[in-house]
Amino acid sequence: MFRIGTTSYILPADILPNVEYLAPQVDDVELVLFETDEYGSNLPDATLCDRLNEIAAAHGLTYTVHLPLDLRLGDGGEETHISLIKARRVIEATRPLQPFAYTLHLDGRTLPAGSNGWEKAALTRWQEDSRRALEIVCGWLDEPARLCVENLERWDPEAFAPLVEALPIGRTIDIGHLWLQEADPLVHLARWVDRARVIHLHGIATRDHASLAHVPAAQLDPVIAFLADRFTGVLTLEVFNQADLASSRAALVASLARIGLGGLDCGSVLPPRFGLRQRAAALGWGLRAG
Repeated sequence: MFRIGTTSYILPADILPNVEYLAPQVDDVELVLFETDEYGSNLPDATLCDRLNEIAAAHGLTYTVHLPLDLRLGDGGEETHISLIKARRVIEATRPLQPFAYTLHLDGRTLPAGSNGWEKAALTRWQEDSRRALEIVCGWLDEPARLCVENLERWDPEAFAPLVEALPIGRTIDIGHLWLQEADPLVHLARWVDRARVIHLHGIATRDHASLAHVPAAQLDPVIAFLADRFTGVLTLEVFNQADLASSRAALVASLARIGLGGLDCGSVLPPRFGLRQRAAALGWGLRAG
């Protein structure tokens, strides 16, 4: 059974207050990191990493990290593109945390499409450049499988499929992005779940990354049933405020109850005797242990 996570921007505050707030409630925190001229940087220093590791040890918590920029080489194939520079800074800054996964987007903006789909030469060039960018980042990691390519709603994940198949890397599967594309997430999951370390789950309303409460039960329940049966990584409720987190976890608990999995071991950091219903109660999710 999967472990449950959310983002480090549930409170409108820095990383540490968010992790302190979330640690009793979830199994993993996705660290939302940035480094900009306008807003500065929230990359953790050694002191903050020490404190985050203390919290992780006390609560059985893990961290996932989202790399800040869509990954690519330079226009001339340079290996010094800013996306690579910032990816390395993030990896080095978070290395002491031993993240469960590093999620990244590939930059698909240069994928031109002809009348019959992708232009073959352009697609081949994009795949070659993207593969090289991934190989560079893999070289900075002790375990390349922790590097996870995420699908975006703006372009077909088939473009990067051969790269994931060829390299020793993993996947982050964003279910919300598949819903936005009106694609069947079960088809995508069936193909990639064995390579996935992280699943992003969120609803669609007037904006992306809304509460799961916006997802009809008929759409949500088959996904949760599949994940409960096949997925043992981190299921991240990828929302960004307290109200959306509360309603999303309520929607998740309700879905689990509807598909009859309240008594199964959730594979979380609590002892095996804790079933899913007990785990929800221990995390304060509103279900009684039974």
